[in-house]
Amino acid sequence: MVNVEAIRIIVGIIGNVISFFLFTSPFPTFVKIIKQKSVGEFKADPYVATLLNCAMWSFYGMPFVHPDSVLIITINGCGFVIELIYIAIFLTYSSNAKRRRILIALLVEVILFAVVVFVTLHFLHTTKGRSMIIGILCIVCNIIMYASPLTIMGGH
Repeated sequence: MVNVEAIRIIVGIIGNVISFFLFTSPFPTFVKIIKQKSVGEFKADPYVATLLNCAMWSFYGMPFVHPDSVLIITINGCGFVIELIYIAIFLTYSSNAKRRRILIALLVEVILFAVVVFVTLHFLHTTKGRSMIIGILCIVCNIIMYASPLTIMGGH
């Protein structure tokens, strides 16, 4: 007989391992930034977008939003910390104009996330409703995260 829960856990762990490698794939870029003490032409957009994505998925995985989602919380919590480190490096080695732009984007993300959490916890009273709305927002954040590298094509 097939144990669906065991398969779910195994697939979840495999997904977390793959996601961890995705989060750490920019590591060589950041080594280069640190060595050159400059971000050069690199943009922070993908890392800022990924930070919001990880925050939203971590919220989605909370028991009061979507029960039994520990693997979602763990990988996105790790991703959140990794992205914070990348953004800190960007802030350290960016020009004032780039630094200001990053900080404004982060402020907008914090406000957006706070509003989402407030509205979810105060106006949606079931995990089914919370899971649906936050799940849709997570999908939107995923699309933004995967599209964000395209901003390099837009110039400065």
